[in-house]
Amino acid sequence: MRKLLQYLIIVFCAVFFLVGSLRLGMIAYADTKTVSSADAKPVPVVIVPGAGLSADGTPSAPLRDRVRAAVELYLAGKAQKILMSGDNSTIYYNEPESMRQYAISLGVPDADIVLDYAGRRTYDTCYRAREIFGIHDAIITTQAYHLPRSVFLCDRLGIAIQGVEVEQSGYVRVRYLFWQLREVFATLAAYWDVYITKPLPILGQPEPIFP
Repeated sequence: MRKLLQYLIIVFCAVFFLVGSLRLGMIAYADTKTVSSADAKPVPVVIVPGAGLSADGTPSAPLRDRVRAAVELYLAGKAQKILMSGDNSTIYYNEPESMRQYAISLGVPDADIVLDYAGRRTYDTCYRAREIFGIHDAIITTQAYHLPRSVFLCDRLGIAIQGVEVEQSGYVRVRYLFWQLREVFATLAAYWDVYITKPLPILGQPEPIFP
């Protein structure tokens, strides 16, 4: 039992070191492509990845923060269009439409909002942004805990990306800790997707935003 315990401790330490190194590496990599809203260079599109809905179907607090940051960039002339990418896997759950309604309430013309109904994961959002919507240069807006993975994925999938960290409103502490922990495992999944499995998300006919 003592030898088994020693072995498990060694394995745990090795896994902890590996995961920590990968996470820190991703953060350092994304940091070189992260800018403030004021310093962001104008691009054709700002991408907003989904972050869940409230029980009444409106954007969750994190999602409102992401949309609001994108709208501020749009109104400042940093982007011509906003791509709302989220999950619409059932008729009862429609992240992109909820984001659209919120953006319109903040002053964005409906004509400048593009919806991606199959952005179920950040990987899917970045992949489809390039392959379906023809995006090669963009800004992505999200929280600090999610930004490194978002920037890494979009960059590795062929988009010249700038990451803009959103100003966070008050989140429930337990949920925030859960999101932080989830990012550790999501980091491993991102490396696995990009370098090993290279999965295909839901695709379809190209719908370039700027034909």
